[in-house]
Amino acid sequence: MNFWFWIPVVVLVVLLAIAYYKRVKILKKIDQMPNSNHLVVLSDASFKKTIKAGVTLVDFWAPWCMPCKIQGPIINELADKHHEKATIAKLNIDENQKTAAELGIRSIPTIIIFKNGKPVKKLVGAKQLNVLEKALKEALQD
Repeated sequence: MNFWFWIPVVVLVVLLAIAYYKRVKILKKIDQMPNSNHLVVLSDASFKKTIKAGVTLVDFWAPWCMPCKIQGPIINELADKHHEKATIAKLNIDENQKTAAELGIRSIPTIIIFKNGKPVKKLVGAKQLNVLEKALKEALQD
C-alpha cells in the first residue's frame, strides 16, 4: 500500500486516542467529586424510614455504571438546590440488594420519587437536571 493510504489511518487513530484520553480524564474527575452535603446516602436499613414522610427522590446507582457516574453530579446539584423542599438521596444497589430487589430495579440509573412512602414517579436512564426538577415539582404539588 502506498504512503497516502496511511495518512488518514494514522490521523484517525490519533483522534480516537485523544478522544479516549479525554473521556477517561472526565470520568476520573467525576469519580473524585465528593457528594453534596445535602445528599442522603441510603442503605437497606435506612431506606424505609427515610422515604416514609414527605417527598424523597432516590437515585439507584452502582459504582461500575458509566451513566450513573454521569448522573451523580446532577443529583448532587439537585440536592444543593432543593434540599429544603425534598429529601434527595442515593442508594448503591450493589451494597443494598434487598431494597433494589423489592422495588424491581432492573436498569440503572433508576430514579424514583416517593411521596409519603409511595412511589409516584420512576425515571430510568440518565436524566438532565431540568427533567428531574420538573418531576420533583410535580410530586411536591400533588
